[in-house]
Amino acid sequence: VHQSKLDFFCKLGYGKQDICKVLENLGQEALEDDVLKELIRMGSKPQALESQAQPSSLKLVARGSCSTSPGSKWLGEDESDASDYLRPIVIDGSNVAMSHGNKEVFSCWGIQLAVDWFRERGHTYIKVFVPLWRKEPSRQDSPIADQHILEELEKQSILVYTPSRKVKGKRVVCYDDRYIVKVAYEKDGVIVSNDHYRDLQNENPEWKWFIEQRLLMYSFVSNRFMPPDDPLGRHGPTLNNFLSKKPVLREQKWQPCPYGKKCTYGNKCKFYHPERPHQAQLSVADELRAKIKVPLSLGKEEEQHNLSP
Repeated sequence: VHQSKLDFFCKLGYGKQDICKVLENLGQEALEDDVLKELIRMGSKPQALESQAQPSSLKLVARGSCSTSPGSKWLGEDESDASDYLRPIVIDGSNVAMSHGNKEVFSCWGIQLAVDWFRERGHTYIKVFVPLWRKEPSRQDSPIADQHILEELEKQSILVYTPSRKVKGKRVVCYDDRYIVKVAYEKDGVIVSNDHYRDLQNENPEWKWFIEQRLLMYSFVSNRFMPPDDPLGRHGPTLNNFLSKKPVLREQKWQPCPYGKKCTYGNKCKFYHPERPHQAQLSVADELRAKIKVPLSLGKEEEQHNLSP
């Protein structure tokens, strides 16, 4: 009897010591209800209730979300790895420097402005290619300004010199444009230059497509590096999408018709008319297809009607 009652109250979650004390006080023949009342009077609680009463370290989290500690870790990883979503940048140093110097002086300050602009956006892979002979002192036929910037960028592993040497007093220069396009193509990055590299486009069809789609042109406005907001034209991607590996698609918005109510194209107009709420935005080809399908369907219905008794 003692063992059966002990097992019964143990299943309810009460401790063995409390059960034994109650049974000693009330006797082995005490009813289960009396034992339960005495356990409650003593303040004994089942282990399940005690575990609920204790403050838990776990917190309730909304469905579909993560707990606090992993969430904070992932947020930190997203912030630290934000550069993984940005494309590598390969800068044509000669083109940028000559553009900043108005095609008269090789201005190294222009290269620094371009590098700083991409750094502020969060790009970590930035490479600038400049011919090796630009290390030589400035001359009248090829003046160089702020040449110390090249040394600083080289120490930061940003600037790369393309090979050049002198043979019998003549300078032999390797084609730096080939380095620029090749590295940008292999890294799936962006070329920063106002040069179109037409000779390299004719060499390789893959390079042709890459140069057409990944060439970022720019302008200098009062010592400010300014690439266009629409690098591939009005109907192309924005600058943010152009420089990111995972572009954010924006919703398509209808452009209002420039002629307004004076438009004579009717439903064939490809622009949006606010005064026509039920305007069918169909192309001419789609309208012709729709007109062809209607009589065919009517003919089939008439045949079915004639065949039916």
